[in-house]
Amino acid sequence: MSKYHRLNALLELLAEHGRLGVDDAAAELEVSAATIRRDLDTLAKQQLLTRTHGGAVPNSTAYDLPLRYKSAKRASEKQRIGQAAAALVAPGAIVAGNGGTTTTEVARALAIRGDLPEGESSRITFVTNALNIANELTVRPHMKIVVTGGVARAQSYELIGPLATGILEQLSLDMVFLGVNALDVELGACAHNEGEARINTLMVSRARQVVVVADSSKLGKHAFARICPIDDVDVLVTDSDAPEPVTARFEEAGLRVIRA
Repeated sequence: MSKYHRLNALLELLAEHGRLGVDDAAAELEVSAATIRRDLDTLAKQQLLTRTHGGAVPNSTAYDLPLRYKSAKRASEKQRIGQAAAALVAPGAIVAGNGGTTTTEVARALAIRGDLPEGESSRITFVTNALNIANELTVRPHMKIVVTGGVARAQSYELIGPLATGILEQLSLDMVFLGVNALDVELGACAHNEGEARINTLMVSRARQVVVVADSSKLGKHAFARICPIDDVDVLVTDSDAPEPVTARFEEAGLRVIRA
């Protein structure tokens, strides 16, 4: 395993467990304890964690990995979700998507759809506040890309703040693809960051149809800031690992559930 992949793996282990011991990490990654210590020191210098005696802890209790440091965790599930969600988009539709690894997969699936007719009327308009998604889609001739204003948030590449709301308030969307940190029948769709939640809420208010794209690990969970109540969500696209009792609760709440 290369150093780059080791650093990514250490960050994911830390995000998953909340703290990390040198010996445990060495056993997990099958490298020496000395190598893990050096890697943790490297990440500490990048201010991605705090070193402790014998290991490391996150820099804050609300630990949120920068998107660029996330490896392909649940990658196949997210790719299937992205393909299923992209198939919902009709030619000529005006859609939006926020930031995150799952919505990025939706954007990628849209970018390679080969069934869209040629012509200006069939062009998909994609509105986003995520810089990485805009970067990937800009070169696609069958897509028109609209980027909101705002201040970039390093953890997710999302533009947030008052400058991001001006454009969204003037738009009418056919569909919004909403990546979330948590989705619960009682609490609705939620995000860890209140700034991201505010922009996402505005996207929801401008869309005729709201599609939450979330792998099964997000279902039934809670997060800090609510984006919208469950009544505002029309469709949930999740993976096939989602337990039937969990998805049944969303269906009882009126959502169409698609398992990819």
